[in-house]
This record gives sequence, structure tokens and C-alpha cells, in this order.
Amino acid sequence: MTTVPAALVLADGSVFEGEAIGALRANPSLLAKGEVVFNTAMSGYQEILTDPSYAGQIITFTYPHIGNYGTCQEDNESRGSFARGIVVRDLARRHSNHRAQQNLDSFLVGHGLAGIAGLDTRRLTRVLRDTGAMPGAFAATEGEGAHKMEALATVAAAEPGTDGIDLVAQVTTAEPYHHPPTPGLAPAAGAADNPKRIVAYDFGIKTNILRHLSKLGSVEVVPAQTTAADVLARQPDGVFLSNGPGDPEMSPYAIDAIRSLIGAVPIFGICLGHQLLSLAIGGQVPKLSFGHHGANHPVRDERTGKVEITSQNHNFAVAGDTVASVADITHVNLNDGVCEGLEVRGELAFSVQHHPEASPGPHDSAYLFGRFADLMNRAASKKQ
Repeated sequence: MTTVPAALVLADGSVFEGEAIGALRANPSLLAKGEVVFNTAMSGYQEILTDPSYAGQIITFTYPHIGNYGTCQEDNESRGSFARGIVVRDLARRHSNHRAQQNLDSFLVGHGLAGIAGLDTRRLTRVLRDTGAMPGAFAATEGEGAHKMEALATVAAAEPGTDGIDLVAQVTTAEPYHHPPTPGLAPAAGAADNPKRIVAYDFGIKTNILRHLSKLGSVEVVPAQTTAADVLARQPDGVFLSNGPGDPEMSPYAIDAIRSLIGAVPIFGICLGHQLLSLAIGGQVPKLSFGHHGANHPVRDERTGKVEITSQNHNFAVAGDTVASVADITHVNLNDGVCEGLEVRGELAFSVQHHPEASPGPHDSAYLFGRFADLMNRAASKKQ
């Protein structure tokens, strides 16, 4: 494999030299730019790369050896990759897994995803940890179509990152669609014998979320801009608010719809859905310094005292004190005290910041889908 020298430059002027991989190696004239974040997961790189929540971001993997088990089409979490790029210490030259269909480099080429390898990801992670997630740019620095360091620094400094941009509009589905039941899945706890009709907002929804929801009943996925009236016209037993990328305040159409749905139908939100629900009830959602990206974050269920190890991916977080007058805080991040879950007081609406569907990550929080089923059953019993 031909080595193509490349470099990553951050907005603060920090330079990291390495070599091109993926689409950048295949086309050295490419230039990747976006908000640089780090993810601490030791596996699940394919699921992370195809999670729409990473739209606008360049993903740095802190685990040094990435690509050792290849990739498999079944493990994609969406229709493609919305990330801006990938940064790794060491890209595996050989992969070993009976399910693998291709290596990671070929996967990156197929998805048009630029990458850079061979740089010091420990130093890069320390910079991001100390100064926060920041814009960056990387490209080939030698050969035909190469970019100069000065040009990369200019691009990095001008890159807006993810603040103040409606990234949801870039990843949501264009048209409503029904997600087919997943073969072989047993009904979830609480689903009872009467399958429910669920409308799921696509703010950047992951496939594994749809698999879990399909255990509860039929699932119709609708675009992020769908109004509350359109949702209620579908006569759902419950409404799901999905994960998604970027700044939640840049999706006012979703906030307005959710505000109208509260009290009309049971609601369950995950990640961005949690933040949008919080904004709909008057909360505030400030940006974290470097966010939570990984598969090993400890979260405490405030009602049971049980600690769950969770998968997370978000740069914004709900300020718990801003929703305390109208909602009960149900989960708390034990690393930094961030609000990880809430339940709207007096309403059948709750949400969590972490990812109970995992993929990648542990399944400690999967019971939350059963809690959603319980809410829908309670609502149905009241109608009878």
C-alpha cells in the first residue's frame, strides 16, 4: 500500500503528522474539516462511524489499534457515514473475523470517508481534553493535490464546528417509512400481547434503536420536521424521539412539535431526543467542553441506586437545575454529575442522555425500552 504523508491541524495551530488512509489515500486531493472529538470505545468502530450523531465531526479513536476485525454490512447503524473524517493511531493491515466482508480501509473508501493514521492520538486527546473539542482540518501534504500546512491552519480556523448549525436537517429521512419487524426478536418485557403503534422521529436515528422498538410493535419513522398534528393523525400509542447530531437549539421545529405532543401521547427520548424534550419543557442545554463519547460511562439510576455502564455520544447536555421545577432527574453521570435522564412530572414522558440500545457498548440500560412499553400500556388502559 502506497504511503501518502498527511497532517491534521487544529484551530489552535497544533499540528499532527501521519499518513492518509481511506478516501484520502485513494484521492490525495481531498481535504477533511470538522469538529475534532475523541471516542474512548475499544471496539465498535463501524457502528460509531455510521452513527448519524457524528455529523460534522472528525472522530479520533483513543484506542490505538483500529480495524482488526474488519467490517460487516449488517453492523451499519444508518444508510452511510455522516462523519467528516477518522483519526487513528494504527490502522490494522490485516483483519480477522468470520463475519468480516472487507477491511476498514476499504470501508472508508466505499463511504467516501477520509482518514489519517500514524499520528500521536494520546497527545491529540490531551489537547482536546484540556482545551475542548475544536475545529480541525487534515489532508495530504505531499504529492499531487497536496495541501500546505498554512492552508490547513486557515481552513481549521475558519471551520465553524457544530455550534449554531442545523445538522439534523442533513441526516433525517426525506420521507416517512415503516421499519420492518426484526426476525427472531422476542417481544420486549412490558410489550404484553398487544403490539403498539410507534411513531419515531428521525433526528439521526440508529438502526439498533429501530430493532428495539420493533420488539414493542409496528414502527413508522418520520422526518424531523414532521408536525405534532401529523404525528397525532397517525394515532400512535407512543412517540419516540431519536438521537441525532449537533446543537439541539438549531431544531426549533422539533421543539415546537414535542411541546405539543407532551400530554397527548407517551414519549420516550434518547440523546438528542432527551435534549429536545428538555428544551420543550423550558430547560437549557449548554455545550460540554469535550463531550461524552465512549462505551464505558457510569450512570446511576436515582430511583434504584443501581449503576449502569453506558454508551454515550453527545457534545451538549441538559442543565438539570433548569428542568427541576417540572421534571424529576432519573439518571446522573457519575463522572461529572451531568443529567442523564428525566421524567416530566405528571406526564407520560421521559428521556435519557445515554444510549440504551448500545451498538456499540453494554446493554445495562436496555430495560428502558420496556419502560416505554409500560407507559404505552398505562395510556391504553386509561382509554378503556
